[in-house]
Amino acid sequence: MGTIDDLVPTLKKLRMSGVMETLQLRQKQAVDDELPYEEFLYRLLNDELERREGKHLQSRLRRACFEHNKTLEDFDFTFNPEIPKNKVIDLATCNFVEKKRNAILVGKTGVGKSHVAQAIGHRACVAGYSTLYCTASKMMSTLRASRADDSYERKLAQYFSPDLLIIDDLGLTPLQGEAPLDLYEVIRHRYERGSIVITSNRDIEELYPLFPDKLLASAAMDRLLDDAAIIVMKGDTYRNSSRAKKARQKEATN
Repeated sequence: MGTIDDLVPTLKKLRMSGVMETLQLRQKQAVDDELPYEEFLYRLLNDELERREGKHLQSRLRRACFEHNKTLEDFDFTFNPEIPKNKVIDLATCNFVEKKRNAILVGKTGVGKSHVAQAIGHRACVAGYSTLYCTASKMMSTLRASRADDSYERKLAQYFSPDLLIIDDLGLTPLQGEAPLDLYEVIRHRYERGSIVITSNRDIEELYPLFPDKLLASAAMDRLLDDAAIIVMKGDTYRNSSRAKKARQKEATN
């Protein structure tokens, strides 16, 4: 067997398929360009590193459960110039995730809150943070159903564990039954342990009445708002604009 054939079983045992995929290419490059041994080894191992990082990123994106593949590059800030672009970009750096702080995006339906929230989540995944996206109604219905099959603690823990939890459309429907307490438990447990991004079409003051008990409301909101970034998104509804329709038509033809 040749040298490369001898290496294949070893590379398989080491799970270095990235090296296997580019070994012959890098070997030829090293010969043609007369690369030093250390440069050849660096490029070969860097191929493996890039493959692993790409695989881990795809895994984080899959586990995030985003509804759509949204990025900030896709967001049209010129449509609503009142949206504080600099504040959104600051969130996209994910410094608030590193500091375990929260962010709240408020504004009427259709201004792009969900897009921005998922785009920030995408950036968090790229930065290496575990992320989970869910609508408020989905989270509440999941926890409500878990009480029936005794999986409540396990389901609740799913919302505790990621570095970043995105709760979309909070307040779109009233919180009923045990839902206010469930939301409080999520906020309480994640306080100073992990970040939350919340989107809502309600003003901040209107979030308090989601909790029927004033003490519970105060305890939840104090933790949620502590050093949180609050972004008010104003402007026209993008969803039904001619620009949005053209974008959807373009996506459909691609």
